[in-house]
Amino acid sequence: MIAIRKAEERGAANFDWLDTKHTFSFGQYYDPKFMGFGPLRVINDDRVAPAKGFGTHPHDNMEIVTYILEGALEHKDSMGTGSVILPGDVQRMSAGTGITHSEYNPSKTDPVHLLQIWFLPKKRGIQPSYEQKHFPSQDKRGKLVLVGSETGRNGSVVINQDVDMYAALIDKNEVITHALSSSRRAWVHVARGSVSLNGQVLKAGDGVAVADETIRLENGRDAEIILFDIGAQAD
Repeated sequence: MIAIRKAEERGAANFDWLDTKHTFSFGQYYDPKFMGFGPLRVINDDRVAPAKGFGTHPHDNMEIVTYILEGALEHKDSMGTGSVILPGDVQRMSAGTGITHSEYNPSKTDPVHLLQIWFLPKKRGIQPSYEQKHFPSQDKRGKLVLVGSETGRNGSVVINQDVDMYAALIDKNEVITHALSSSRRAWVHVARGSVSLNGQVLKAGDGVAVADETIRLENGRDAEIILFDIGAQAD
């Protein structure tokens, strides 16, 4: 099974300082057909203007992953964590029993382009925590690199859910395959560029639900993709 969610079909909002696209229902955008994909509940494709950002706001019982495509994002939270997230970085924040945080574009001249990704947690009410790791571009060239997982294996950030989150860069003659077991399904998000998935041409912002297939990615043109391999029973 392969089902494509076209970029232009996503929800959209523009608040002057924030241009955002929603793969799944979020905020004032509601589509009962796209409430999420298992525990994957949010993929927001955000562009934040220079010297602007999200003021301090609360979260609880959510796994929040930030993936930077261009620019930089400054993070501060009620756990006392402060950092700047750059391209290649993956930040994971487990909101658990409750946190507040803010996200701000520290540049006075350049926008920041990022993906905000939320998962429902496998275990609720855990102690809030934060983690950030860097995954160099050369490691992702022509192959899937595990950047997030339930166990934190292979140096990935720990996500409190039965999900393996991979990132890859694909260009020219590079080919990537990923076999799904019968008990798992996947969502593939094209973050930039274009790529073919099992013969289907995809562009930036497109998403694909996959089950009972071996995923084959090829014919990339400066493509960056995120692949979520999710347990069939995860919710």
